[in-house]
Amino acid sequence: MGIYRDHVVPRIVNVACGMKANEPLRERVCAGLSGRVLELGFGSGLNVPFYPDTVDSVSAVEPADLGWRLSAPRRAAGTVPIERAGLDGQELPFPDNSFESALSTWTMCTIPDIEAALGEVRRVLIPGGTLHFVEHGLSPDPKVQRWQHRLDPIQQRIAGGCHLDRNIRALIESAGFGIGDLEVFQGQGPAFIDTQSLGVAVSH
Repeated sequence: MGIYRDHVVPRIVNVACGMKANEPLRERVCAGLSGRVLELGFGSGLNVPFYPDTVDSVSAVEPADLGWRLSAPRRAAGTVPIERAGLDGQELPFPDNSFESALSTWTMCTIPDIEAALGEVRRVLIPGGTLHFVEHGLSPDPKVQRWQHRLDPIQQRIAGGCHLDRNIRALIESAGFGIGDLEVFQGQGPAFIDTQSLGVAVSH
């Protein structure tokens, strides 16, 4: 499982999350980022081309060495200083109030203790700091939810711990954020894996 997780999953994620259809969503979710930015699940750097000019620096939390290596060309082509500064979103190596913004794109599904990770994000954001996110998760349709619950154990095994049925809004709000803008919509893929939540939450 270690070889699969460390050497196969990052390549799958690079391809699956690097599809052209995701680029408009990346552009939307990165809009409004500013100052010092914490990015959870930096992966292969697919968001780098979409950082706005208002971003001063990015601290990238990425557990996979292969994902970080795959990101090298995008980091080299970008204009924003990026440092790999943490391997685990559940325990961030930063003092309180370190960042103006945080970014998470299709990452909350895989963090084992997502409640702890969101608590850490809130801790390191300044009061009024923003969490920008686009995530797949629990469908509002009860019929789809039943399939998500059934398929979730299989999905976790084949997709590096990815969950199908996390309630993104509830998780973010329970961590102490207020959600200002949120759009829940069906993507182009099957509903059980492509119910998307895109929005901005504010740390109080």
